[in-house]
Amino acid sequence: MAGDDKPELNFTIRDANTAVSGFVLDPDDVTTWAPMDLTGVTVRVKFRALGSTTLLDTLVCTNQAPYTDGVCFMTWNATTLDVDAGTYEGEIELTYSDDTVLTVFHKLKFKVRSDF
Repeated sequence: MAGDDKPELNFTIRDANTAVSGFVLDPDDVTTWAPMDLTGVTVRVKFRALGSTTLLDTLVCTNQAPYTDGVCFMTWNATTLDVDAGTYEGEIELTYSDDTVLTVFHKLKFKVRSDF
């Protein structure tokens, strides 16, 4: 909702090219994709209005051991959702300790509605 600061969002970053141990990789079934090792990785979510090229905010995600499970947590910044009602999108970007970057192919979509 516009103006909110919560909830925290949890993501599991997965590798579409590697199967989970004991599974056969299915490119159309994310549950067969292995979680990515996020050790030493900074995960960011870039936030903008759908159809816009203007970046509204960049949120740095946190993760906790074990980093090999691909799980990270995004907490909204205090003013990220101080926006008009509408549809927004997010792009997940991973920056490794050697400064190489991997952008997750699929974008996130957020619907923000007005407060009462």
